[in-house]
Amino acid sequence: MAKLLGPRTNDALTNIWLLLLRVSAGGFMLTHGIPKFLKLIEGNTQFADLFGLGSTISLILAVFAEFLCSVLLIFGIGTRLSVIPLIATMSIAAFQIHGNDPFQRKELALLYLVIFVTILVFGGGKFEAGRIFKGR
Repeated sequence: MAKLLGPRTNDALTNIWLLLLRVSAGGFMLTHGIPKFLKLIEGNTQFADLFGLGSTISLILAVFAEFLCSVLLIFGIGTRLSVIPLIATMSIAAFQIHGNDPFQRKELALLYLVIFVTILVFGGGKFEAGRIFKGR
């Protein structure tokens, strides 16, 4: 029982789990990023302007994070760098956009935030496409 519950880790299992976490989190976030990307392509730039940058710039930043960075995350290209805009976006969603809302409205953004911070801390694991480019 101590062996099962002890602090030892299995590197192969850890890397498989990081792959699954990275791909699923990126894929789930794409369901939010694709509609914003299509909205931007269609020229509809109505979007929240929280920091006075303008709605177009705010939408472009959201598309960059939720669409492009999600794709990079799925493939494991610049994993730690790609989650930084996602962390910022989920922080804004949880604490600015849904700041005064009940917990249930900000829960999803907070869950994504925890997942993206976890990926930032632990990286994407051994099965990243970025490792191919680095020659590892």
